[in-house]
Amino acid sequence: MRSMRRIPPGPGQESVWDYPRPPRVEPTSRRVRVLFGGVMIADTRRALRVLETSHPPTYYIPPEDVRMEYLTPTVRQSFCEFKGIAGYYTVQVGEKRAENAAWFYARPSPGYEALAGYIAFYPSRMDACYVDDEPVVAQEGDFYGGWITSDIVGPFKGGPGTWGW
Repeated sequence: MRSMRRIPPGPGQESVWDYPRPPRVEPTSRRVRVLFGGVMIADTRRALRVLETSHPPTYYIPPEDVRMEYLTPTVRQSFCEFKGIAGYYTVQVGEKRAENAAWFYARPSPGYEALAGYIAFYPSRMDACYVDDEPVVAQEGDFYGGWITSDIVGPFKGGPGTWGW
């Protein structure tokens, strides 16, 4: 089992162990981009970050800044105890396809209304995701969709041996 020893943040860094639970939604003016199949699927400076204890931020992008012609709704749904019922999209460019690779909350729970319709992408299922010009490292595991950058420190929940934290 992995150690849960908290990594102290350095100058200009955030620790995911300082993030709240329940999660907080906050706007960011940082440039957020998603690349898939040679196409810039999303590009915005109007994203929302969701910050939750033990998880790197998840970025939600306004649909106006997403190339929606490459997203197809699926029948998959999941439930978040805080945000409510999520729907999913498959992302496809030409023959390249990523099933249920993006998600959204059509009618989020009270306190999370700002997320309505915004779209989050699993960075592990995209070709590349960026915050400003930094490539994102995907949070481990297939449940969470956190975006790890050099200004975020953990350890992060999601990988083997971390579910009981």
